[in-house]
Amino acid sequence: MSICKAKEVPMFSNIKEVLYNSVKLYKDNIAFTIKHKDENKVEYENKTYKDFLEDINSFGSSLYNLGLKDSRIAVMGRNRYEWAVAHLSNLLGGIVSVPLDKELQLGELEDSLIRSKVKAIVFDGKYKELMESIKERGKTVIEKFVCMDKENGFLSMKNLLEEGRKNKKTKKQFENHKVDSKKMSILLFTSGTTSKSKAVMLNQEGIATNIHDMLKVETFYSHDVNIAFLPFHHIFGSTGLLVMLASGIKTVFTDGLRYIKDNLVEYKVSVFIGVPLLIDKMYQGIEKAIKKQGKEKIVAIARKVSNFFRTFKIDIRRKLFKSVLKELGGDLRLIIAGGAPLDKELAKNFSSFGIDVVQGYGLTETSPVIAAEDDKRKRYGSIGFPMEHTEFEIVNQDENGVGEIRVKGQNVMLGYYENEEATDEVLKDGWFYTGDLAYRDKDGYIFITGRKKDVIVLKNGKKVFPDELETLVNKIPAVEEVFVYGKPDIEDANDLMVSVKIVYDEKTAKAEYGEVSQEELREIIWEKVKEINKTLPKYKYIKDMILTDVPLIKTSTNKVKRNEEMKLILAK
Repeated sequence: MSICKAKEVPMFSNIKEVLYNSVKLYKDNIAFTIKHKDENKVEYENKTYKDFLEDINSFGSSLYNLGLKDSRIAVMGRNRYEWAVAHLSNLLGGIVSVPLDKELQLGELEDSLIRSKVKAIVFDGKYKELMESIKERGKTVIEKFVCMDKENGFLSMKNLLEEGRKNKKTKKQFENHKVDSKKMSILLFTSGTTSKSKAVMLNQEGIATNIHDMLKVETFYSHDVNIAFLPFHHIFGSTGLLVMLASGIKTVFTDGLRYIKDNLVEYKVSVFIGVPLLIDKMYQGIEKAIKKQGKEKIVAIARKVSNFFRTFKIDIRRKLFKSVLKELGGDLRLIIAGGAPLDKELAKNFSSFGIDVVQGYGLTETSPVIAAEDDKRKRYGSIGFPMEHTEFEIVNQDENGVGEIRVKGQNVMLGYYENEEATDEVLKDGWFYTGDLAYRDKDGYIFITGRKKDVIVLKNGKKVFPDELETLVNKIPAVEEVFVYGKPDIEDANDLMVSVKIVYDEKTAKAEYGEVSQEELREIIWEKVKEINKTLPKYKYIKDMILTDVPLIKTSTNKVKRNEEMKLILAK
């Protein structure tokens, strides 16, 4: 059993060094388990670290044979083994990898392909028709379409892997490629919550540094099992995968959101990286099971007993709550949260059962992690401390110490591709201005308060942070999604009125409140919002509410497109 502790973590210059080191240490460990399903049976295929590197080098050899050396190649599809092979082949062979969101519609996808000037795309067979449309329209400069599955009319990834294994000369050339660690290696499109997506230029030195820093603060074991839920086209998902690969861990794939619980049991998952929305759903599943079994009182007593023993440094949580942990497979021990603020009560609740939850913070532009909690330094609601190689400052602070986060370090992007104006807005004298507001407590723990552009500034100068209120409203039973915003005050056009748009879940509402009309449900939820108001300073009171069952407009990573939501609200 290997543990990645601070003193054991070597510093790498690029991802090739990370992967080759893992193969040296863990060559016979299972890197990926792939599930193959048909109507009659389910089979599992294991790929060792040695197998994985062999596939990368073989596929990379074929990319070279196709004349794609020193070019740009897009990768698009669901999280799967072939996605990882394609992406890593690009990175190890000096090809710029362009991970694309599989949820993009034809026009936006085509625009991304044109802007990034990719010469080839490796894609999931599920998107065959989309690729046929792009090929027929001929607007891109794509020369090669490679399908991850067996599909007619396109190059087959399976065939290219076999051909690459046989071509020893080109394979050797690919294996000997020397990676330029400081050169752009990944071109990644941001989610674009407020405007047209920007293309972020990242190099391998920045990502390798981020991997090193994460391994220094979080504890991973080579026998851990990680489930790849976060999309790989998102930097948090792909860097998270690389952290697992650096640790000798096995990665498995989910069958979808509704099957997450089954997959946790099926694969005995021990490590999970996810967004708060998903983590909250997982906890709701635990609560439902406890309620269904009528064990609320027993669990409450057990928590008190557990907390008592922990004051004497005796940890009996996992033994005491064995039946509860079985709801998540029984092996889950660590959840890493990121992508949005995590409710501190949620972290406390998981911790009480013996599952550690650590919160991290970062952006696409920072490869991605800037700060994180660890198993020794945790404070509920905080994002912990900056990564080792990240210079961190909070500037332009107000009277409460709240200011904008700016960072400097190897993990900061090279800039926005072909967008000097946008680059100059955020990169100044080597500092990257994140647009996020935060403060530090007396012990140095960092607390995010919200996005600079989303803060509601009232006429009296008081500031209301939507994230804070959204977390509170989200706890109301049957509330599925929340969007807090400021709209012009009816009584004073120069002031703003704190308002909320709530999306409810019909099934949960029926179970919680019985057969009620939408108007009656509105009154019930409005009363609960007013109860929240009573716990807040008066200037933060929510004064208006929209209730709907129509989902909010979101990016593929479940971030609300605030500008589009505001346009929709103000148009009514």
